[in-house]
Amino acid sequence: MKNKVIRIICYIILVCLFIILIISLKNIIEWFNDNNKTKEIINKIEKNTNLVPVEEDKRMMYVDLTDLKSINSDTIGYIKVNNTNIDYPIVKTTNNSFYLDHSFDKTYNKAGWVFMDYRNNINYFDTNTILYAHGRLDNTMFGSLRNVIKESWYTNNDNYIIKYSDFKSSSLWQVFSVYKILETDDYLDINFNTANDNNQFINLIKNRSIYNFNTEVNANDKILTLSSCYDDKNRVVLHAKLIKYVEK
Repeated sequence: MKNKVIRIICYIILVCLFIILIISLKNIIEWFNDNNKTKEIINKIEKNTNLVPVEEDKRMMYVDLTDLKSINSDTIGYIKVNNTNIDYPIVKTTNNSFYLDHSFDKTYNKAGWVFMDYRNNINYFDTNTILYAHGRLDNTMFGSLRNVIKESWYTNNDNYIIKYSDFKSSSLWQVFSVYKILETDDYLDINFNTANDNNQFINLIKNRSIYNFNTEVNANDKILTLSSCYDDKNRVVLHAKLIKYVEK
């Protein structure tokens, strides 16, 4: 009787292990398929994207978004962050969930895409404009945003300026805070009722920075926030302020 019970237990354990193995293999295959599809889309985007320096300031870039808009009507802009792989068109829809598991061509893909918070206004920059993307381990999407909390990145002055382009303008944003933090939403407010509320927000995100960029920020500044998952529990975040804006 005892041996029979042991055999049954062993059988159950083997079945469970087999199921776990099948699920793991399925997830691995899906991960590779998503990566391959994402790389194909990135290659297509590169062929349809022309980054041109702005005459007024060669640090800036102008991106003709017409062809990208024809691929995805949700296209609103383009962002480039030095010494990362962040060099993508940005999309925006009516929620913050669709592009968590849909790619730039709107097909289902767990890699997702880079998207703007649905609460932000695309006709002007809010006090805090927020961009999200998954922190993919292959460094696509915001996977390479992890670079910004490495000393080699945040001590390099060449990395302090973020380039942004949309249908109306080209702009430069100066980094003033980078950090890793347990998941929270206290840095994700869009606008503020009073200057005091805004200043409290600025102090909060500046004091979190793992490096002092010696950049003054006040309630009159526009802020760009990049947010991604660092791991299952933590987020990696970058904040920059608008320092130059040129209308097209």
